[in-house]
Amino acid sequence: MLCVGGQASWIPVFEGLKPVSAIQEELERMLEEVDYGARVQRDPVRFVHRYADARDRELAGMFAALMAYGRVGLFLPLLDTLFEHMDEQGGPTAWVLGLDVDRELVSLGAFQYRWTRGPHLVLLAATLRGILEDYGSIEALFAEGWEPGHSSIRQSLEAAVSRLRAQAQALAPSCGMSPDDLPRGVKYLFASPRHGSACKRWNLYLRWMVRPAAEGVDSGIWTSIPASHLVLPLDTHTHRISRFIGLTNRKDGSWRTAEEITQNLRKIDPSDPVRFDFALAHLGISGFCKGHRSVDICPSCPLDPICSAPAS
Repeated sequence: MLCVGGQASWIPVFEGLKPVSAIQEELERMLEEVDYGARVQRDPVRFVHRYADARDRELAGMFAALMAYGRVGLFLPLLDTLFEHMDEQGGPTAWVLGLDVDRELVSLGAFQYRWTRGPHLVLLAATLRGILEDYGSIEALFAEGWEPGHSSIRQSLEAAVSRLRAQAQALAPSCGMSPDDLPRGVKYLFASPRHGSACKRWNLYLRWMVRPAAEGVDSGIWTSIPASHLVLPLDTHTHRISRFIGLTNRKDGSWRTAEEITQNLRKIDPSDPVRFDFALAHLGISGFCKGHRSVDICPSCPLDPICSAPAS
């Protein structure tokens, strides 16, 4: 373990890795080499940038983030279809606020991606319509009760997801579902850290909304929650690479693991710890990182000097 700045603040260092100052150096070099514009087009965040209006961006981000599981090449085309459908009715905000549940149950009846079905998305839209009517914006829901210096993303996320799920249960009968036995595809939309989930898709959504738009990736349209409080959207790519470079030694993809990685990144950038997420994730999403040592690939990776990936 390494003491940072002489304080009781620690970052795990695996055998053969450099100290935190070197980890920072290599992470910063990684960011310098990212082609953000090209990567955004291969990332679900592109649907946020499809719209100029902040209200549309909030809603577009919600649908895109909650569908962002599995293979990018499979869910991006389906999201294209979904947003084309919304745009035919004026965009996400117009579609949600003017939602005709019975008509949409037919229109999206054939929509299917793994365990997410069209009716599940209709129920989500109806739920968000209720939230907008009650709060005015999704940001207001997440920021409810937020107290600078006292609140955490976990508390905010748990409260917001609980409210969304309760709203969905109340509206479930209108979509032909039982409020007491929601389908798996609906339950999956409302993952919560309360149950140990890393909540990758929710943290991804929060990153898109909260982080500044400096790189042209995130939108920075929310001002109620500071970027310093965000938690890394933990997926298989960021988890694996974080282990390789010494940001965690935890093997489980849990909320605790996401928090540990974030805490260590916060020692590098206290005000914006998740700014490394997009680049880390795309090392894996792009297929560049194979998860093991490659004499043809690894020497050209900016993280190679601090990576402990196993031999193939």
